[in-house]
Amino acid sequence: MPDLLLELFSEEIPARMQTSACANLKNLFVNRLGKERLSFASVQTFVTPRRLCIVINDLPKKQPDIELERKGPKADAPKSALDGFLKSTGVTIEDCTLKETPKGRVWFCSKTEIGSDTKSVFQDLIPIILQDLPWPKSMRWGSGKQRWVRPLHSILCVFDEEVVPFNFAGVSSGNSTQGHRFMGSDNFQINNFSDYREKLFSEKVILNPLDRETLIRDGAQKLVNDLNLTLDMDDVLLTENVGLNEWPVPLIGSFDPLFLSVPEEVLVSAMRSHQKYFAIRDSDGNLAPKFILISNLETADGGKAIISGNERVLRARLSDARFFWEVDLKTKLEIFNEDLQKVIFQAKLGSVGDKIERITSISKTLCDFIPNSNIKNAERAAHLCKADLVTEMVGEFPDLQGIMGSHYARAQGESDQVASAIAEHYRPQGPSDQCPSSETSIVVALADKIDTLVGFFLIDEKPTGSKDPYALRRAALGIIRLILENQLSIPLGMIISNSISEYEKKITNQISLEALTSTLLEFFTERLKVHLREKGIRHDLISAVFAAGFEDDLLRLLSRVDALKAFLDSDDGANLLIAYRRAANILRIEETKDKKSFSSKTNPQEFTEQAEKNLMNKINSISEQIGRSLQNDDFRGAMVSMSKLRAPVDDFFEQVKVNDSNLSLRENRLRLLFNVKIAMDEFADFSLVQG
Repeated sequence: MPDLLLELFSEEIPARMQTSACANLKNLFVNRLGKERLSFASVQTFVTPRRLCIVINDLPKKQPDIELERKGPKADAPKSALDGFLKSTGVTIEDCTLKETPKGRVWFCSKTEIGSDTKSVFQDLIPIILQDLPWPKSMRWGSGKQRWVRPLHSILCVFDEEVVPFNFAGVSSGNSTQGHRFMGSDNFQINNFSDYREKLFSEKVILNPLDRETLIRDGAQKLVNDLNLTLDMDDVLLTENVGLNEWPVPLIGSFDPLFLSVPEEVLVSAMRSHQKYFAIRDSDGNLAPKFILISNLETADGGKAIISGNERVLRARLSDARFFWEVDLKTKLEIFNEDLQKVIFQAKLGSVGDKIERITSISKTLCDFIPNSNIKNAERAAHLCKADLVTEMVGEFPDLQGIMGSHYARAQGESDQVASAIAEHYRPQGPSDQCPSSETSIVVALADKIDTLVGFFLIDEKPTGSKDPYALRRAALGIIRLILENQLSIPLGMIISNSISEYEKKITNQISLEALTSTLLEFFTERLKVHLREKGIRHDLISAVFAAGFEDDLLRLLSRVDALKAFLDSDDGANLLIAYRRAANILRIEETKDKKSFSSKTNPQEFTEQAEKNLMNKINSISEQIGRSLQNDDFRGAMVSMSKLRAPVDDFFEQVKVNDSNLSLRENRLRLLFNVKIAMDEFADFSLVQG
């Protein structure tokens, strides 16, 4: 069966966009092929810096024919209705049949729709798919209006070794492509995918990104092994180099060992961020004065000129870095701190200097809730944590903020706790980033993130939909991880209120302190649901616990969720949840019918059945037990107490008729069901539990 091969040849596609482009192109084709009734054996996508490719194997030469049945008018409908039906379907009365339906005898017609040639289907389909392919950023070029990631040069599209003709972005499809920019031919013709891959390789293009990755990894490893050194493999940098080179050639270069006097983070940043080099370490794990570069070119001299040129470029970068390091060391962080008043944090929220004052104040409050924290260290670290933002080094290497502050702090004699907190207070910066674990680092990291969240919520710059320009969701997730991973019991409501009061010195806002605190706690709850869902914990249990009452201690909240989950996973919990829903449904129906609530107290004198009395007695006893357990944070104990409701509730529904003809008995029994609901809702709102 024939295959489809499509290649879009363009200017260099940014490396960070290549993987998602492959996935999106594949998904678009798979979805549309199903709608077009075109089966296939497999779909593969490939990408290099200059080409995006898809190959679909074992397609039919034409769509299958399908039988379409169309419903017409009833048998006794006017003749004009039947005539109109025949005209619209293009059939005669002989092609129609009468069938019995629940609404009587109805005319139906069957019509065979002949499948189109697959080639003609693709001719119309591919431009639509390319139009729909999303890019994070796209551009227009020339006089055309079509957008693509970079200007398109050519489109190769063959099906069953024939060109599929179409036009997209002013480019007509054909059966030719180009090889490597410097080592390949300008144009050569293609018949099928096997021919395509072989010719590309001969033209110095490795089509499969996985093959290029293996070549880079193995080649770089061999170069360092030959020198008894160790490659500092960076998977993100590896992926980037795969996306930058069609014919990667690993080479090894050197730099002056004198530059090793500069902190290694600076050297690695200069190599990694600016030049896309891999760092190399010696047998002791220290940075070696060598680096791996990935060339996109084979040369007659084995890459000597390329290595020399890259060494010259890196030497200039490292000379600048050493100069910045030496200049910055001459100035105390306290002096740098003074310049932070000139750096705007956010137009409505003041300067970074203002932020430092707020972080310092919040840090002092947080120390009361973080065991073994030192208030003097926390204040000092908070005071200096942003000072490096105005240093020469961070101005040139922004990714080193915090890290350079830590180096400068140690150089001027600050304690390890303070220096580490300056480096770590931005963390965690994502779900895979490690959380700080030292007390001072935790305090300052929490204070910084809480201040940011409060400030932007105060000026109504909340995340909306998929937009979060100030990374507030990431800040909230960072706070959640800091609290949970370090097992901290912190009253977030109080901390948020204190943070708001710090802003109120300079910002006036109509929103009330209580309303803003509540909004932020709800925001934390939603982020907590997302965080825990990824760990397999049900979000409905979080909602149920949160709805039962004000709970701003995330550690306590999670403990209650764990206890609730364990309870619901037991037989007693599962059956009691069923009974709860039964009681809640009866109450809802009867309250709607009577147009009143049954929330008043029951009258023990009106209990006529022993099951009623037993249930009321058990509600009274377990309510006290649950209350005591909650006061002592004994959530498992509260669930054990609640499980004792199962037997009397089961007996009640088996032995007692709720909707008794005696209206007084009926109302008293409905009030008893309300008491069951209230007793359980003391721990969590069970109406929010799903499943």
